[in-house]
Amino acid sequence: MLRARSGTSRNRLTARLLAGFTATALTSAGILAAGTAHASGDRPQPPPAAHTAAVPRHAVTGYWQNFNNGATVQKLKDVDDAYDIIAVSFAEATGAPGAVGFHLDPAVGYGSTDEFKADIKAKQAAGKSVILSVGGERGAVSVNDDASARNFADSLNGLMDTYGFDGVDIDLENGLNATYMTQALKAVHAAHRDVVVTMAPQTIDMQSPQNEYFKTALGIKDFLTVVNMQYYNSGSMNGCDGKVYSQGSVDFLTSLACIQLTGGLDPSQVGIGVPASSRAAGSGYVAPSVVNAALDCLTQGTHCGSFKPSQTYPGLRGAMTWSTNWDAAGGGEFARQVGAHVHGLP
Repeated sequence: MLRARSGTSRNRLTARLLAGFTATALTSAGILAAGTAHASGDRPQPPPAAHTAAVPRHAVTGYWQNFNNGATVQKLKDVDDAYDIIAVSFAEATGAPGAVGFHLDPAVGYGSTDEFKADIKAKQAAGKSVILSVGGERGAVSVNDDASARNFADSLNGLMDTYGFDGVDIDLENGLNATYMTQALKAVHAAHRDVVVTMAPQTIDMQSPQNEYFKTALGIKDFLTVVNMQYYNSGSMNGCDGKVYSQGSVDFLTSLACIQLTGGLDPSQVGIGVPASSRAAGSGYVAPSVVNAALDCLTQGTHCGSFKPSQTYPGLRGAMTWSTNWDAAGGGEFARQVGAHVHGLP
């Protein structure tokens, strides 16, 4: 899970995580064949956005901290060029149910909102997408009826227009209603045709296509950019073969990604999310070499551990890290090693 302002994290109970997830259930989840994401021809097409984001075939996502929790403080212009999608963290709940707001933290060092907007435009001019992440570990945004779905979409559309964000990242770690979040995101897409939509569910949220997060991803599949599941702060989980795998290994990354790949998401909509350093999360940090091995295993069938997927997925989107700030604090190891590897995938 992504760390909140205080830098603290919560540990899950392994027993709760594994309860109810049997090998049979996971195997049955795989009957949904992965399809190719496509634009629907049924809905009216809104006018083109002012800025058309170009997410590369293989992309690196990084969360940028709009607060200081001990990691390197950055302005957007300081974010390493290896990051193709930069998720500004975080939009937060307002007084209206479902609505979100965003305010620059003075600790980041911007002298004005205009300076921040100029940095967004500069990143976009360099081919990057800058999106607004909603939630975080302590985020309390609740979208659970028609009114809150409308408020969510309206407020997010307003923030995109005001700041020039390319889209939204959904990082709600305290519950999500698939029916109304799907409704809200479709309303955002209707207003911004080229919206970039990413998601950062916890591992338990993507164990089955019947889970609310997974259902939301499938519900917006025709315009979803990527799901970068958080392979950390997790404990052991079931892989797509029904076996239990411990976090911190190449098998954990590949076997859990397999659930999404066989559960209905296109390979281009699946990414591997990991902490940038051991300080960035409570548990689950893996060296860049492990991330790269998992990427090779999933895309080319090489460098696998004991688990090897039944097929390869050359179109896999890439990798994500929490956060660009923690990466910078560690000397840019993730950007340098994983970034180069992602961009070198065939």
